[in-house]
Amino acid sequence: MSENGAWLVVGLGNPGPTYASTRHNIGAMVIDELAIRNGDKLSRHKRALAEVAETRINGIQAILVKPLSYMNESGGPVKALASFYKIPASRIVVLHDELDIPLAAIRAKLGGGDNGHNGLKSIRSAFGDGDWYRIRLGIGRPPGQQDPADFVLRPFAAQEAVDVATLREQGADAVATLLTSGLDETQQAFNS
Repeated sequence: MSENGAWLVVGLGNPGPTYASTRHNIGAMVIDELAIRNGDKLSRHKRALAEVAETRINGIQAILVKPLSYMNESGGPVKALASFYKIPASRIVVLHDELDIPLAAIRAKLGGGDNGHNGLKSIRSAFGDGDWYRIRLGIGRPPGQQDPADFVLRPFAAQEAVDVATLREQGADAVATLLTSGLDETQQAFNS
C-alpha cells in the first residue's frame, strides 16, 4: 500500500488498560470496531510507536492506526506512518473525542483548529497544518463544575453503554462512508 490511494485511519487515545474505557479513547475504540468488522488484528508496527492493521474498507485500502504514545504525543507516530506508507495528509482521517458535541453524535470535517485537544495539537505540530479529515465523536460536556481534563480521562458511566456502542458503530460507519463516498455524503448522513 502506498500513494495509490490508501488511507491512514487514526483513532486517538491513551495506551494501556487504565485508559482503555475512558472518553478520551473513543477514537481508538472505533478503530477496534473497524478491525473487528473486517476480521483484522492490530499489531505493533516495526517503524512507529503504534498498532496497525492493513485492510480494506468497502474495497478501499486503509491502514488502521492506534498510536501507542500518550495523546499529547500522537503526532510522531502518525507522521512516521504517513511517511512509511507514503500517504499524504489529504488521505488521513483522525477519529477523536469531542466535548462540544453531545454524547453519541458525530461530525465529520476537513481541517480546522485543535480546539484545545492535545492529540490534534500534536498531529498539527507534526504535519505543520491541520489539513486532514476528522471524525469528531461526541462525548458531551462534563457535569457541573467538573474539570474537562478530568472528565475525558474518566470511563463512560454504565448507563451510557448503549450510547457508547452506538457511537463506536456509527463512527465506523462514518469512516466507511467518508472513504467510499466523500465528505459531503458523510456530513449529510452523520452531521446531525
